[in-house]
Amino acid sequence: MLSLQLDEFMIELKEGSIKNVGPANKDATAKLYDVDAVDVREFGDKRVKLAFADDEGNEVEVALFPDAAREVARGIEMLEDESGIFE
Repeated sequence: MLSLQLDEFMIELKEGSIKNVGPANKDATAKLYDVDAVDVREFGDKRVKLAFADDEGNEVEVALFPDAAREVARGIEMLEDESGIFE
């Protein structure tokens, strides 16, 4: 399941084209639940790409610099050691 929250978001549809309407102060939050596929790969010369997909065809990709990718890996290792979630 993909959840999108878009704040201050308005677009104009005109003759098949999408155009931003209003100021550029938009915010968005995307959440993907029930992930059934994960891919980790190099992205360009300096980043790591994490790709997550569910069985409905929704996909979220995140490109991280190495320090942020290491922080994610450390966080998962900490949960494995300290939490019962992986049991």
